[in-house]
Amino acid sequence: MTTSREIRLKSRPVGVPTTENFELASVELPPPGDGEIQVKNLWMSVDPYMRGRMTDRKSYVPPFELGKALQGGAVGEVTASNDPDFKVGDIVSSMFGWREAYNANPKALAAAGPMGGIMKLSTHGMPPQAFLGVAGMPGMTAYAGLLRVAALKEGDIVFVSAAAGAVGSVVCQIAKIKGHTVIGSAGGPEKVAFLKEIGVDHVIDYKATPDVVAELAKVAPKGIDVYFENVGGAHLEAALNSARPFGRFALCGMISQYNETGRPTGPANIIQAVGKSLRLEGFIVSNHYDLFPAFVRDMADWINSGKLTWKETVEEGVERAPEAFIKLFSGENLGKMLVKL
Repeated sequence: MTTSREIRLKSRPVGVPTTENFELASVELPPPGDGEIQVKNLWMSVDPYMRGRMTDRKSYVPPFELGKALQGGAVGEVTASNDPDFKVGDIVSSMFGWREAYNANPKALAAAGPMGGIMKLSTHGMPPQAFLGVAGMPGMTAYAGLLRVAALKEGDIVFVSAAAGAVGSVVCQIAKIKGHTVIGSAGGPEKVAFLKEIGVDHVIDYKATPDVVAELAKVAPKGIDVYFENVGGAHLEAALNSARPFGRFALCGMISQYNETGRPTGPANIIQAVGKSLRLEGFIVSNHYDLFPAFVRDMADWINSGKLTWKETVEEGVERAPEAFIKLFSGENLGKMLVKL
């Protein structure tokens, strides 16, 4: 038997999650059964979208169940195997995060697709945790959102909110690799410095400059063509105000509203979407995994050639996962938030 600690959802958060919404438990794992493998997780991810799954409502993925281990991206090492396609020592990715170890049948999970199954990784010289960030779901989100949903084209001026985060920082770098002017919004001097380091042309520190609408108008006097939305609220209002005719908005997330308990305030200038013939399109990355082979090819090329880099914020120990998750909503992470197990 193998002892594994895991984080369970104890109660559903109201507003910003607290540590009281989670509980640490231990389980005993038997040896893997027929067709199963046993995996020891090395790294796990916490992501803002998980907040939606903590509320009991219908969405594109089912809500987390109370009293059961949470789910999220993880990278681990196979420690025992009864599947001929997996051997001890293989590095794999899965959605069995928030726990130290697990048993699973890879073939039974295969029908779930790349977002739900177990994938053996060829690391291409990258650290395994990169497959939870720049080379994983956040990177794929940036790639699909910018290139397909926003339909990036020559000459576009690109505005990115939460630009120093796991998704936003990749959006900024892909746009720069392709020769575009990029404006990024982030909070605090450390994040501003990082965005300047990766070549962002204009950086808005929304904590130092609360009037995002006026600041975007100042740094983008000719307007913007593409907005990659991660925040909502004043940032969406600023983007609508500065958008040029036929602008395209890729709506990835709106973290400013995830913990709202009342009625969120919508942008007062949404009518500009009509007069400017704007296209605002929400998207879920799992609907775009046909792009995955192209994403892996391009990302490997950009990373290996030094054109793309990333930052990580790391907490250690599965017991720290709730605190790591909560920090996402106060902007305490630079780049990808990870838990090392």
